[in-house]
Amino acid sequence: MRLLVLGGSGFVGGAVVSEGVRRGWSVTVFNRGLHGDVPGGVRRLRGDRTAPDGLTALAGGAWDLVVDTWDGAPRAVRDAARALAGSVGHYGYVSSGSVYGEPVELGSAEDAPVVEASADAVDGDYPQLKAGGERAAVEVFGERALLARAGLILGPGEDIGRLPWWLRRIARGGEVLAPGPRDLPVQYIDVRDLASWLLDRCAEGTGGAYNVVGRSGHTTMGELLDAALAATGADAVLRWTDPEPILAAGVEPWNDLPIWIPVGHEYRWLQERGVERAYAAGLVCRPVAETVADTWRWLCEVGQVPPRAGRPARAPVGLDPEREAELLAGVARPA
Repeated sequence: MRLLVLGGSGFVGGAVVSEGVRRGWSVTVFNRGLHGDVPGGVRRLRGDRTAPDGLTALAGGAWDLVVDTWDGAPRAVRDAARALAGSVGHYGYVSSGSVYGEPVELGSAEDAPVVEASADAVDGDYPQLKAGGERAAVEVFGERALLARAGLILGPGEDIGRLPWWLRRIARGGEVLAPGPRDLPVQYIDVRDLASWLLDRCAEGTGGAYNVVGRSGHTTMGELLDAALAATGADAVLRWTDPEPILAAGVEPWNDLPIWIPVGHEYRWLQERGVERAYAAGLVCRPVAETVADTWRWLCEVGQVPPRAGRPARAPVGLDPEREAELLAGVARPA
């Protein structure tokens, strides 16, 4: 199987490249060549898809499938898809659950309304960019376009730092503000499971939109943080605390306390999307303990969360130690 990855040096793209290599496929990456390395045996084409004639290196190539992780201007997806229309059999676009138009009902499936977006757009917010990218892929490839609407993505290589923040915080020891309740369902996908599912489906010619994320409750906040304790071997003490005083103190779920979105929050739907279609199409998710342990092992090897390849820097996630100490002293109580 001949695989082309547009990007290939970032979190998801890197996992797709590694999975293709593991399968013994012929793998080519197309990017600017400014960030990261590629595994041995992977062919690298250089180009800037946002520049005039930036796709020239793709001319004359032929691949069975392409995977595109782009989250910038949809026009870049449109241009790449058009350039590859005669040389690629199937187009896999890594999209996001963020494409759904708010308000989003809990448990919504792929037929939920999507935000207004254009395949020709050159700007927009994240939901519009991803929705426009979807439109661009479908505009060119039709039923040969697979739209993988991923949710929270965790695992080795994570370049946002949500799970790494928890791992480092717990490794530091002491009392840790643990946002309750312990049994709060968490919905996420390990990046390696996303890559495997994506390549399986593209290889068999599957098209259409899929919510590619594990079932809500595949793990819980308690199981996730317990796994972090086990992986780090730290002597930290989790101070489980009800969500109400945490929210009243101005803490932002998802950003200040990564991964956590309490029941009743306006964005709770990000942790409760319908995933029956993806599971029926072969999605398999590994245990949370494996994701956490492998992420800790990777983090110890690299030393720090890597910059997001080719993308603007994001504001750091997680509470700073002084703010957490204030909260522990002022609002923490059993959840």
